[in-house]
Amino acid sequence: MEIKRNGSQPSVKGPADWFTGTVRIDPLFAAPDPAHAAGASVTFEPGARTAWHTHPLGQTLIVTSGCGRVQREGGPVEEIRAGDVVWFAPRERHWHGASPTTAMTHIAIQEQLDGKVVDWMEHVTDSEYQA
Repeated sequence: MEIKRNGSQPSVKGPADWFTGTVRIDPLFAAPDPAHAAGASVTFEPGARTAWHTHPLGQTLIVTSGCGRVQREGGPVEEIRAGDVVWFAPRERHWHGASPTTAMTHIAIQEQLDGKVVDWMEHVTDSEYQA
């Protein structure tokens, strides 16, 4: 058994290469071998969002507070709220973030495949975000 005490893992700022706006990432867990799951709590300030990206084995988002937006490639921009759970299929190109006026926090859970959990792509444009 291992207990990760609240505050024992430092928060990090979401890198500008992967995010637009102000984003804070709070690591939660990275399961030891042979498990492959990892999770983090991610807080997006209003207007902040990820770049387009995919996950080799998919991703689950559990919205814990606020109001945000998600989009998969070819689909509409959809609103998400606290209590919603979002699943992105393996290699499904997508983005997620806060609404223009409200912050949003979610827990992101994904699994690694061959040591990789995400493939980052180009930034979401303002017109894509506002759609």
